[in-house]
Amino acid sequence: MKEKKEKGLSIGTRRVIAYITLIVITFFCLFWFYVLFINATRSHAELAKGFTPFPSNKLVKNWVGVIHGTLPLVNGLINSAVVATLSGLLGIYFSTMTAYALHAYDFKGRKAIFTYILMIMMIPSQVTALGFYQLVLNMKLENSFIPLIIPSIAAPVTFYYMKQYMESNLPLSLVEAARIDGSGEFNTYNKVVLPLMKPALAVQMIFAFVGSWNNYFIPALILHEDKKKTLPILIAQLRSADFLKFDMGQVYVMIAFSILPVIVVYIFLSRFIVGGVAAGGVKG
Repeated sequence: MKEKKEKGLSIGTRRVIAYITLIVITFFCLFWFYVLFINATRSHAELAKGFTPFPSNKLVKNWVGVIHGTLPLVNGLINSAVVATLSGLLGIYFSTMTAYALHAYDFKGRKAIFTYILMIMMIPSQVTALGFYQLVLNMKLENSFIPLIIPSIAAPVTFYYMKQYMESNLPLSLVEAARIDGSGEFNTYNKVVLPLMKPALAVQMIFAFVGSWNNYFIPALILHEDKKKTLPILIAQLRSADFLKFDMGQVYVMIAFSILPVIVVYIFLSRFIVGGVAAGGVKG
């Protein structure tokens, strides 16, 4: 009995330590959001005096200054939403289809293709940026969303995650049963495979949406008209304004405004994250 009690106390102690650690980590993760929203309510002069944990009353003034400024904030929001949403949807659909092909079909060269895709995953986008930009120029696709959306169809990271998830959660017996029932390959993929992949799809949609939403480097190379630019580019332009026009309060308001859609997407899809990440990271 003493051994059981000692063991129970030990588990309880470890649980307390785990909770305390999680609370501390959560505090530090959320504290910077709190700082962001507090600073969005302060003026440039107030921000120059240093940080304060209490909000000010300049939020409306900062917001009006951004809305009536020279930068098309609403257009930037729409542009970012279109690019991020289409990139996420197309990326997870076709990358999952690629993973399904390598998972469900046994053909020569399958392992070589898998290795090749993983090799591509190791190449940073900055390495291929010059060649990609020249291709965009030759195809006359500057100031177009097409070069930002279509390449997202081939997403090696999403492919790898989906492949691992399928090995843990997609038994081939279900696919074989669908084929015996007369289901075509695309019908099987759309009506049997994708519904089983909902947790993984939700997780990857969050990652793809956030990655595309925050992407600055490639859009800055391709988009030159203010009406076509995405929010990260507009925020960078606002921060690089000359001394007379620079207003840090407006910068904070614009940054806070830009992360709200990401928070909304996360809230709607967050219930899938824990289960999806755990299942995708464990190979059955």
